[in-house]
Amino acid sequence: MTETHVEHLDVSTRLSVARTILSHERTLMSWVRTALALITFGFTIYKFFALEARRELPAVGMQLSARVFGMLMIGTGLFALGLSAIAHRTSMRHIQADYGVTPRYGAFVVASIVSILGLMAFAAALMRA
Repeated sequence: MTETHVEHLDVSTRLSVARTILSHERTLMSWVRTALALITFGFTIYKFFALEARRELPAVGMQLSARVFGMLMIGTGLFALGLSAIAHRTSMRHIQADYGVTPRYGAFVVASIVSILGLMAFAAALMRA
């Protein structure tokens, strides 16, 4: 955390702001973990049924529904990750405006990397239709 105008704050307020920032970081990382699970599960379902379709000739409806379900899971994970990243950025801006503290932590970077990987998984599932 980079301190800009924190000198005027007392010690308990500074520690309280630091705990609040860390709490927001943990919350974002929890959302990243949940989104990663959704993306991974969706891609796994999609790939499993794609491999099953190569071995035998299943009903077209089963293959289509597994593909759609897998892509919905990936999309849900990406959507949740996007919403949580926006909420995190908004919270950090409020903290910065209220206390003059510019928080710099890596959770947002991790969320960005996971969303890029999720977009790649979504594109891979979409292109293999």
